[in-house]
Amino acid sequence: MIGFLLQGRPPPQSAMDLIFTGSLPTLVILAILAGFSIMSWVIIFWKWKQFRGVIQEGDRFLEAMDRAQRLEDAYKVILTLPDSPYGRVFRQGVNFFSELRPGALREGAPETPGLSLTQLETLRMVLEKEEAEEREELGIGLTWLSVIGSISPLLGLLGTVIGVMNAFLGIVQTGSTNINAVAPGVAEALVTTVVGLAVAIPAVIAYNYFLNRMNLVSGELEGFSAEFIGTLAREGRV
Repeated sequence: MIGFLLQGRPPPQSAMDLIFTGSLPTLVILAILAGFSIMSWVIIFWKWKQFRGVIQEGDRFLEAMDRAQRLEDAYKVILTLPDSPYGRVFRQGVNFFSELRPGALREGAPETPGLSLTQLETLRMVLEKEEAEEREELGIGLTWLSVIGSISPLLGLLGTVIGVMNAFLGIVQTGSTNINAVAPGVAEALVTTVVGLAVAIPAVIAYNYFLNRMNLVSGELEGFSAEFIGTLAREGRV
């Protein structure tokens, strides 16, 4: 801002006046921050809905697993439940086991030899691969929250530096150091910092919250995979 007195404009009376009468660099930075804010809130609501559904599906899955007595019973019950990360990991493990021992999970099937150490290790890697894919799926969007939370304060600081520079240029051109001539430029400079922080704070909070949820689900999937292999061992399939 070169100075409201030089431009023949009345000084701003509110924060909105500072935004609408700001210089071009300030308006560009504010527009970018507004876009970041919209993007972050869209991601926040999307991930909140996604994780809420995953947690509810996980509760139903674990309840069904507790009711099942054997692996065959669990497989029949899981087929009736909605698709979920837990069910996909379970089905991946069961399908791989069925490929190694065709018909072993059918009712009344004869006894089959257990898995060898090599087959068991391969099964473990198959489960780990599915877990990694589920974690990657849950992590979609979190990178953007991290980027927005990191970049927004820096953009705000950039706008502040530009605004302060313009304020000093206004002092030079008006030849006045009166507070009334300097204050509008300094106030405009601080607007971008405030907006940058307002955009970054919700994004950082949401990122850490969803990251914690993702780690929780990932830990439960790892525990379930270990329990799946343990079930095979209890039933003499290993």
